[in-house]
Amino acid sequence: MTSPTPEVILIDARIYTVDADRPWAEAIAIANGRIIAVGTTDEITALAHPSTVVRDLGGAFVMPGLVDVHNHHFLAGKEDLFELRVPIGATIDGIIAAVAEHASGLPEDAWVVGGPWASDRLGDVSTAAALARLDAAAGGRPVMLSDDSHHNRWVSSRALAIAEIAVGHEGALVDSEHPDRLTGVLLEAAGIPVAQAHAAAGGLTVDQERRASQRGVEILNSYGITAFQDAGVSTHILGALHALDVAGDLTAWVVSSMLINDEIFGFSDIGEDLVFDGERFRSEHHRPDFVKIFLDGVPPTRTGAFLEPYLPDDAHGDHFRGETLLDPAALTEWLRRVAAVGLSAKIHCTGDASVHAVLNAVEQLRTDGITAPRYQVAHGQFVHPDDIPRFAALGVSADISPFIWVPGPIVEAIREVLPRERADRIQPNRALIDAGAVVAGGSDWPVSPSPNAWEGIHGLVTREDPTGDYPGTLWPEQAITLEEAIAAFTANGAEAMGLGDETGTITPGKSADFVLLDRDPFTHPPHELARTTVTETWFAGRCVFVRRPADA
Repeated sequence: MTSPTPEVILIDARIYTVDADRPWAEAIAIANGRIIAVGTTDEITALAHPSTVVRDLGGAFVMPGLVDVHNHHFLAGKEDLFELRVPIGATIDGIIAAVAEHASGLPEDAWVVGGPWASDRLGDVSTAAALARLDAAAGGRPVMLSDDSHHNRWVSSRALAIAEIAVGHEGALVDSEHPDRLTGVLLEAAGIPVAQAHAAAGGLTVDQERRASQRGVEILNSYGITAFQDAGVSTHILGALHALDVAGDLTAWVVSSMLINDEIFGFSDIGEDLVFDGERFRSEHHRPDFVKIFLDGVPPTRTGAFLEPYLPDDAHGDHFRGETLLDPAALTEWLRRVAAVGLSAKIHCTGDASVHAVLNAVEQLRTDGITAPRYQVAHGQFVHPDDIPRFAALGVSADISPFIWVPGPIVEAIREVLPRERADRIQPNRALIDAGAVVAGGSDWPVSPSPNAWEGIHGLVTREDPTGDYPGTLWPEQAITLEEAIAAFTANGAEAMGLGDETGTITPGKSADFVLLDRDPFTHPPHELARTTVTETWFAGRCVFVRRPADA
């Protein structure tokens, strides 16, 4: 069979392929959006046709397009285009100031929607006095601000009234000194009525939804991401992705995770009405192949499920461990039902008890001969040592997200609710890799301020905060090598998502998805990894992002 004529040849590069059969190369040839040859400059130049575009990269570093196994691209794009952005790490004064400035330009009854406020500010915002300040800053408008986990909200009195939330509403926090007064802080599903009230007041148009999705993908491309898994979608996001792809405007591989239960978003279509109807949204680059299950919440609000108790407090006592949102039988039954129609599953687990429950359910399914579906433990921040070997044995991938394997605000918030010796044993990535698990990197953006994989890679290798704002290291024994960290954000992510045959390595036959960097990360100190910058992103054989000098 005759090989196609190369349309583009890139030569004189330092190419890290992440392909074990040929990890390094100098040149690649591209035709019809695919890689048709990888080799030395001389070998690939010999394939050139008079019509071939040959580009000399002058020694630039090239590697596969980055893969983000866990983000919420639509929410991030919507926030970027249409919502208030609270400064990262803002104090309560900073949050109030941002709300006041944003609200001043809005109509009298408009909603103030945005975020994030930092998890370790929970004590500051959860008072009746803080709520009064929020009400005043918004001029009496309804306000809904998400925290940095996007699991919890701080809302104004007007929003509480519209959603008909009063004292006694489960998950609605009251003032510690005035238990008859709400603070506006709503934990997990307690915030859904407010999200639904906002949607009822007038959500995005179909065109705005498409723009939000496209903007999310554009930002991802600017960080070199050419494949990602959206970790929680409903019909409107599926529709936006499908429309973009049909129009030729989707510049990444996308795997969607359709929500079985919805503890934080307030989307209208979930469960039965969504997951068994997703196939109609499939297109060339969009694959609705996964479901998403929330099995617990997040540790800072004591909604993560643990095998051992949280630190005691007045509300929960001495022996509170949290609980899973589905019992073992319900979890197993859902996984069995979706497997019957060819769907894999991403399961949100932040506590070690929820991880244990997922592994038990998958073990039952594997025993019953259900071997095809892929399973991902999403987050898996805390894993009991006895469960670590079970990931590889059961074919369960570890979706490590967000970038909290380093000191930072979420870790600080966890230290307030768990004993320090347990709180600091977070993200056992070294142990999982040594046990043979597929460890796949995810940002959970916009939980992470940006989807910059190099910040995550920096932390994986050093266990240090790449910003330098939080000193020290976090469980440094769990650091991994640069090669392993790059694999987590390329080949491993593609494998975990079911895209291993399409992308994740620079290999003949795969999609021509790759990035050019401003440096060779292997020749720079580990503590400089976060400075690595993507200068070009290529998807399916075409350049979809070029960094301008002003962007550097």
